[in-house]
Amino acid sequence: MSAAIAALASYGSDSEPESDNEARTDADPNATVHLRPPAAGGNMKLVLNSAPDVAVKEDVETGLHLDPSVKEVMYNPNFETMFSPEFGPINPFKTQQMAAHRNMLSGYAEPAHVSDFMFEQQRRTFSTFGYALDPSIDNSEPVSTTYIGAIEKAEKNKGLTVFETATKKTEKRRKIKGGDASDIDGFLGPWAKYIDEKEVAKPSEEEQKELDEINAKRQKRGKHEEDAPADEKTILHVKEMYDYQGRSYLHIPQDVGVNLRSSNVPEKCYLPKKQIHIWSGHTKLWEVYNERRCLRTFVGHSKAVRDICFNNAGTQFLSAAYDRYLKLWDTETGQCISRFTNRKVPYCVKFNPDEDKQNLLVAGMSDKKIVQWDIRSGEVVQEYDRHLGAVNTITFVDENRRFVSTSDDKSLRVWEWDIPVDFKYIAEPSMHSMPAVTLSPNGKWLACQSMDNQILIFGAQNRFRLNKKKIFKGHMVAGYACQVDFSPDMSYVVSGDADGKLNIWDWKTTKLYHRIKAHDKVCISALWHPHETSKVITCGWDGQIKLWD
Repeated sequence: MSAAIAALASYGSDSEPESDNEARTDADPNATVHLRPPAAGGNMKLVLNSAPDVAVKEDVETGLHLDPSVKEVMYNPNFETMFSPEFGPINPFKTQQMAAHRNMLSGYAEPAHVSDFMFEQQRRTFSTFGYALDPSIDNSEPVSTTYIGAIEKAEKNKGLTVFETATKKTEKRRKIKGGDASDIDGFLGPWAKYIDEKEVAKPSEEEQKELDEINAKRQKRGKHEEDAPADEKTILHVKEMYDYQGRSYLHIPQDVGVNLRSSNVPEKCYLPKKQIHIWSGHTKLWEVYNERRCLRTFVGHSKAVRDICFNNAGTQFLSAAYDRYLKLWDTETGQCISRFTNRKVPYCVKFNPDEDKQNLLVAGMSDKKIVQWDIRSGEVVQEYDRHLGAVNTITFVDENRRFVSTSDDKSLRVWEWDIPVDFKYIAEPSMHSMPAVTLSPNGKWLACQSMDNQILIFGAQNRFRLNKKKIFKGHMVAGYACQVDFSPDMSYVVSGDADGKLNIWDWKTTKLYHRIKAHDKVCISALWHPHETSKVITCGWDGQIKLWD
């Protein structure tokens, strides 16, 4: 009873204002009796005031309330104070996770005892295989082992971790004992076979069936449409094959005002100005002088003809076509003398210009090789295999002791005759493919049509260097193998272009002198007559051959 009275009495004392600035109100003396020291000896009589006077402020705050509009807090409030509701009951939108007990900012962490190795093992296993031991369950006993993540994979791998391997060590294969080394015939040594080795491996029925299907597809894919050469025939378009003196059309005319038998070149050449004749049809042999008649047609290739080459006398010529055949023809009779093939497409063909080697020919093939045949035996006698792309041109230089070849590999190679190793290799990063090459009349220069729309000049003697002062530009030939040629007196350089124009440059100054609209389509070739001063022949993709003077 006395404790309760003291507590009630103390309640009145705690309610007094502590501020010195506020005036104290008059109170009953019994209200502060508990603050006085007790009298020595004697009993003290306490009087309880059931309604004491309490100093009340108008802005009294009940409890520790944190104003949410205040931006600065002068003390450290606890969690309940910070998250207590502003008015009314507890926040009804607080989630279970927010209301759950936690001892850290992200939640509640339970103490666990796991070694560093065990933790790293399970972490790597989960990262690699997608499963790990369930950390919330005691997995010390094998019966109660449970996993999280890819449970099916864990069961399949039997719970193996990254530090365990499922592969078993295979036993080493045993060999048949080699016998005694003194026995020369029976000693096997390190060459002995394995005990379980099969000497003959035969495919099963299913494997054999698959192999047969694969081989059939390969044979069908690699089978050539026409293995046999096409039939050859010839058509003579003139009434009489021989004239009244018994001369054929191969006889060199002597009444045309020009000595065609002479090896001398004209002293001075001039620019052609006008067209004087048109031949229509690339499959026929035509006269250049007199009536310019169509003399003979040679038929014998199943696909387009890529290149032809006459021998020195003009009595025979070679034709190379996309049907993979090279054919030797008799110019006068039209008879096909022989055929050559290595089952690859020949891109260019040349007779050896030496009189004592007219029985030898070389052909640049699509399989990166230059193949040499002997006409008499019909056999391949040499192969030059150094290019990295299809061979486009072959040009004999240095009195026919050497020849130059160009290829799709953007290189130029120089070969000694009958030696299958190139002694000169020219390839620069700035070089382009050169599908057309012509030797100058004096034998000193090579004019190469480059795919970057310019004609490059290389020396044809000894070093075969690029002449940087002789570069002919101004035409567009990218993508086309337009043939280049020189005038007989070395005054001009002529070339067709993709626009069907005939371009003529001055040799000394490399200046573009003249340009003629020669064809409606690509002008693929331009040749200057070797005995005439101003006659040029052009041919184009419009199917016409034109003579200019």
